Amino acid sequence: MRSIWNGAISFGLVSIPIKLVNATENHNVSFRQIHTSDGGRIRYRKVCELEEKEVTSAEIGKGYEDADGSIIPITDEDLAALPIPTAKTIEIVSFVPAERIDPLQMDTAYYLAANGVPAAKPYTLLREALKRSQKVAIAKFALRGRERLGMLRVVDDVIAMHGLLWPDEIRAASDVAPDTHVTVRDAELDLADALMETLGEVDLDSLRDDYRVAVEEMIATKTGGGVLTPAPAEPAAGGKVIDLMAALESSVRAAQAARGETPPDTEGEVAAVTPIKSRKKTAAAPKAPTAPKTVGGKKSTSAATKKTAAKATKTTKTAGKATKSAAKKSTAAATAKKTTTRKKASA
Repeated sequence: MRSIWNGAISFGLVSIPIKLVNATENHNVSFRQIHTSDGGRIRYRKVCELEEKEVTSAEIGKGYEDADGSIIPITDEDLAALPIPTAKTIEIVSFVPAERIDPLQMDTAYYLAANGVPAAKPYTLLREALKRSQKVAIAKFALRGRERLGMLRVVDDVIAMHGLLWPDEIRAASDVAPDTHVTVRDAELDLADALMETLGEVDLDSLRDDYRVAVEEMIATKTGGGVLTPAPAEPAAGGKVIDLMAALESSVRAAQAARGETPPDTEGEVAAVTPIKSRKKTAAAPKAPTAPKTVGGKKSTSAATKKTAAKATKTTKTAGKATKSAAKKSTAAATAKKTTTRKKASA
């Protein structure tokens, strides 16, 4: 790997010659700007606005634009003469626990390679010291015309350095938090925990850039003269009010199904979320018995009781008379039958 910076690590009175190498690489698909009518490349030319002519890279330098618009030329010699000890040195200023570093501060990552055989011993000493202390080193270094912060840590058998943003370059997060007060229930947290446990961990090496793969396949299809098939349109997201508990439960079941697991309490069933319908008017209930009328502020319960008793007595008397009449008719019929029988016997 090609080094982008040569210098030394200053570790107290110990100096370790190193080379700085990019630890990451860009795999993005690059596009060119073209003229849509004929496919010609669109190029940018560097033109001096005073002479109105194109200039070469060798003729281009640096300049600072003042508040009044005037340009102050800045040469490489001016920058090299600045009293900055980190111009060619990664100066370690302290050692701190790794959790003290906010991931928001992390920027570009580099590998620090020992530069030459004499650098192997002090390089290994610093690496092993970082391992045993379980800390990271905070350092200052200058790169591409500015001084920066760095964090040194051990990756396998190599010392890696992450560029760090200065604390005043991190924006406050307070303005981004929701303005409204929201209460999260324990049941919702339990479901969120269950979803996190179900999703589990992932092998980061197995993840891939699906967008880049799709772009490369599209380019290969067009290069081979193939016809592109448009992908089905995705439904528009947003603007929907969701039931958070139902969404969490469905997410847990989907994650379990993806892992071949069946929730023990559902026996493989998927719960359906039923929308709440508008309330309709219910049928009229049967009327309750009318309360007794009040007389002089008191309920007339005695009059109603007497009336009911009288009706019951009348009904009883009527039933008794009917019973007696039926009995008399039955007796007369029996007597007539006996008389007829005797007459027949005497004849």
